[in-house]
Amino acid sequence: MARTPDPIRLSAEMAGFAQRLGHDFGRPELLIRALTHASAGSASRPHNQRLEFLGDRVLGLVMSEALFAADRKATEGQLAPRFNALVRKETCADVARQIELGAVLRLGRSEMLSGGRRKEALLGDAMEAVLAAVYLDGGLEAVRRVILALWADRIDTVEDDARDPKTALQEWAQGRGEAPPTYVEIAREGPPHAPVFTIEVRLEGGQRETARAGSKRAAEQAAAQALLTRISAS
Repeated sequence: MARTPDPIRLSAEMAGFAQRLGHDFGRPELLIRALTHASAGSASRPHNQRLEFLGDRVLGLVMSEALFAADRKATEGQLAPRFNALVRKETCADVARQIELGAVLRLGRSEMLSGGRRKEALLGDAMEAVLAAVYLDGGLEAVRRVILALWADRIDTVEDDARDPKTALQEWAQGRGEAPPTYVEIAREGPPHAPVFTIEVRLEGGQRETARAGSKRAAEQAAAQALLTRISAS
């Protein structure tokens, strides 16, 4: 007689994370998969990349509904930047840090040694995968509750964050009849699996600033913010 497999149980750390997340998993294997990075995946331990794909779309749907309902007079042109601010990778990573997702993320040795638990891209991707796990486990209403609870303060204040620094700097330049800013990679340091980029942003009028970050996008945003701050103070 075939032996019935033992039920999958969450470790104490993952059970604590599920509490912080606000969802009781009927299928804990979904959460385990969502928290398994590709570097730690194997034939017997599937990783979270497919869940990232689904979670991104689930987050987009829930956030679109929330913004549509929150401001019934807003135009598409007003809603779009708010939406982008709420679903972008940096925001997902910020939510992940809020619930200490990095502490339970399963990583391979190379990612572990390179500080993967703190990497914005890994945290943002894993947050999306976790949302997909909630959706598959409990359906749309369950994931809607989780998203609206975790993103509540951000939804309330999204108007202040609707324009990212690169967009704001471009609008500043165009408002003065200048060409859009240009971004130039002036240095790349560190090992291939954990590079650090130095990006310089330049305006037609000669103003420029540099910033360093673990991704080109983050470095560009930081450089744009630095230049905006200097322009505002001058």
